[in-house]
Amino acid sequence: MSESFFLSPNLAWPLALILAWVAGEFGHRRTGLPRISIYGLVGFVLANLQSGLLPSSDSIVLLANIAFGLILFELGYRINLRWLRSNPWLGVTSLTEALLTFIAVFYVAQAFGVEIIPSLLLASLAMATSPAAILRVVNEEHSSGQVTERILHLSAFNCVLAVFTFKVVVGLWVFHTTGDILHALWNSLVFLMFSALLGGLFGIAVPALLSRLNNSERDATVVFAIAVIALVALTHALDFSPVLATLAFGLIARHRRIALSQAEKNFGTLGNLLTVLLFVFMSSTLEWSMVMAGAGLALVLVIVRFAVKTLAVAAFSHVGGITWRKGVLTGVALTPLSAFVILLLEQTRHLGIGLIEELTALAAITLILEVVGPIVTHWALVLAKEVPDSDRS
Repeated sequence: MSESFFLSPNLAWPLALILAWVAGEFGHRRTGLPRISIYGLVGFVLANLQSGLLPSSDSIVLLANIAFGLILFELGYRINLRWLRSNPWLGVTSLTEALLTFIAVFYVAQAFGVEIIPSLLLASLAMATSPAAILRVVNEEHSSGQVTERILHLSAFNCVLAVFTFKVVVGLWVFHTTGDILHALWNSLVFLMFSALLGGLFGIAVPALLSRLNNSERDATVVFAIAVIALVALTHALDFSPVLATLAFGLIARHRRIALSQAEKNFGTLGNLLTVLLFVFMSSTLEWSMVMAGAGLALVLVIVRFAVKTLAVAAFSHVGGITWRKGVLTGVALTPLSAFVILLLEQTRHLGIGLIEELTALAAITLILEVVGPIVTHWALVLAKEVPDSDRS
């Protein structure tokens, strides 16, 4: 058989998914590590064994976005906006920790000699907590409690704040490069508004359809999965943000009082399959040379980000209704980053910015937090005593 046969995406990706799933199952049972951490390691190793072993393509990027969209829909569905009205300190906590993270990361990047636009982009992306890692660990460990609910809500808020800030910085870059204010506005505020609006429309239309079918409990999971796939494909084609659109879809759908089956968390078998693809894809975009080139700055940024988020969340623990210990564990559990960052950068390639190539530190941060982040979240939930004894390792 020819070498091109083995490097064909039609063969390479299915084999990579099989290997990642097997490694994840055995690794989780033998070591207790979260499966997604192992998926990420497998993807990174395979991508760096031989150039082109896991080639990216538009179809793979679309599937990764669909996987992330399903996760974001479920996250949005679990967000209770009424909680913000009864406990506004949750919103204050989110804004404070995100702002302090942005400022701290920006100044650290500047101190390392990073140019201003890449520094702003690093700072905006560092605000985010990966909802894919958070939700997957929560579902996998069957955790529940005050820390669990807070990290779910804070990761959703962080997503919105990071997307908004990232798009504003991209808009500034476009304006600085082209001098076209309309193009800059389209790639920032208008882009965000239409993405959220499109998701909101899906959040109204799909529950209305289910209500007309009169069997919403039986059909809800399948219909929502199909709708998320359609929404991601549409936003992908229009160069909108699948992140905001699917999050808004889930948020509005929840408040239309349509129930998802408890047995279909993470969208069942479809969600599990696409989760493997998502984490393998993310790590496969990283090159060893980039990781090593940015490792020094990355380690400092990881420590600074971790410290700021932990201290900021802990500072509001008592006024927010939890103990200082649970406040610290909530901040610690917000460590994961990667899924959000990689896909957001992939969505800006059409602008010709090439951010992944410029931000070598980002590649190292992504690899570190893709592997370590879910493990930290797992142990934070265990120490908070929100993981059932049978699921602890």
